[in-house]
Amino acid sequence: MKYPFSSSLAGKKSKFGFFITEEESFRRIAEELGMEKQNDAPLKYARHPLVYLVEAADDICYQMMDIEDAHKLKILTTETVKKLFLDFFDDDRKKHINEVLEIVSDLNEQIVYLRSCVIGTLIDECSTLFCREEQALLEGRFKGALVDHISERPRTAYQNCADTAWTKIYKSSDVLDIELAGNRIISVLLDKFLDAVRFPDKAYSRLLLNKVPEQYEVHSTTLYGKVQAVIDYISGMTDVYALDLYRKINGMSLPSL
Repeated sequence: MKYPFSSSLAGKKSKFGFFITEEESFRRIAEELGMEKQNDAPLKYARHPLVYLVEAADDICYQMMDIEDAHKLKILTTETVKKLFLDFFDDDRKKHINEVLEIVSDLNEQIVYLRSCVIGTLIDECSTLFCREEQALLEGRFKGALVDHISERPRTAYQNCADTAWTKIYKSSDVLDIELAGNRIISVLLDKFLDAVRFPDKAYSRLLLNKVPEQYEVHSTTLYGKVQAVIDYISGMTDVYALDLYRKINGMSLPSL
């Protein structure tokens, strides 16, 4: 778990690993795994060491794949992406990579090769760091993500990729349009289902709650439990499922009769 602490400690970032009602369940899991407790009330643990590896895998793959995808979509030029990726390597490695690139004629395949080289380098860096910092990780003293502490050249190159992604990809018009639509979809679903659990006797509420799988306790005895069930349900939706449900709720999509 990336955030092994109670929702009462979420703060301004609104990130947490479990709700207050789930503290005892998580306590049993943490004790079984031997996680380092940092606070008892509210409950907080240090991350399990393996979480750092999962986080690094996410950081590396998503960041590099976003750069590659932006190239395919012509958001970033070939020259820009090549420079971003080549900056991860010293002169000797660059020479070898450029020799390989001369053999590969397809530009997209060139970027695929570069991306795979970068990912391999970052995996080696994070693996080495993980082994070197084993004791600090086990004791919960390690701060930040693994990619924040790798050697200078790949760390700087990674940050350049992150900065480019933020300014050129995530703020592009198409991406912003999708994000705005997604925000609207989630907001409507939350409004509709929260209203349904607050007023379950309404005819519309009964119809809506019948859409919720039985594993979610939308008929809990407390309002807190009902709200928690709705949040669990919506946060577990895929993009496609959420969009489909939004369309059906708003009468934009009807099953054929």
